Amino acid sequence: MLKLYHNPRCSKSRQGLDYLRSKTGNFEVIDYLKEGLSREMLEEILLKTHKEPRELLRTQEELYKKELKGKNFTREEWIQILIENPRLLQRPILVARHKAVWAQPPERIDDLL
Repeated sequence: MLKLYHNPRCSKSRQGLDYLRSKTGNFEVIDYLKEGLSREMLEEILLKTHKEPRELLRTQEELYKKELKGKNFTREEWIQILIENPRLLQRPILVARHKAVWAQPPERIDDLL
């Protein structure tokens, strides 16, 4: 089953959700800001997107700009930062059985369908 990591307060994430709904109804929505982001969830996203944690950071967030920008962290440290601050994760992210995509623009969802 498809899983959409979604933030309902984000317009880009809502666009991705609407686009996915127009294509299929067979998916689960994960409000990761409300439910939290576990290490297992994040590792699955990283594995299936073929990205490093740093590549999925929202660098426009105030937290990033004030506390993280320009600093070098290990992969494990970035993972812990994302787990503790899930709003730093790009969104929406659609996860399928063997692959995942950051769905901006929403048409990237087609890569999994």
